[in-house]
Amino acid sequence: MEPMKGPSAYVLLGGLVAGSFDITYACTFWYLKRGVLPSRVFQSVASGLLGDASFTGGWRTAALGLALHYFIATSMAVTYYLFARRWSDLWEKPFVYGPLYGVLLYGIMNYIVVPLSAANPGSRNLLWVLLSIAVHALLIGTPCALFARRAMLASRVTVSPVL
Repeated sequence: MEPMKGPSAYVLLGGLVAGSFDITYACTFWYLKRGVLPSRVFQSVASGLLGDASFTGGWRTAALGLALHYFIATSMAVTYYLFARRWSDLWEKPFVYGPLYGVLLYGIMNYIVVPLSAANPGSRNLLWVLLSIAVHALLIGTPCALFARRAMLASRVTVSPVL
């Protein structure tokens, strides 16, 4: 398998990994707690744009929600990387700043983004909230930081010319 070509590939992969952890957590939690199918979880993401109409849109609004979810996760990874380019501690200490970034993301999403969107307020179930904070710290912020680190290291690699 050929290695990744540059920093942007690592940053995008960071968004894919963080997004996959997050959506897997959400789908698993709500299926186990209330039997909610993944398509409904995806539609709840789309409700940020469409409001309650997202829940009657079938597979199209579910696909929109999933695409929006990965767009948001990738934006989170890109944002971390852009800041890490200016503040080296962010990529040099990913296990310190990644979890802090994840907790910051949790706060931004739940107390700024969702209230400003067309979505209904998120669940305040204590188990959901506590697990969500842990997931944001460990499975969203940390992968963003680790892949930003890989991106920074990839951008610093020099190739010696072939003689």
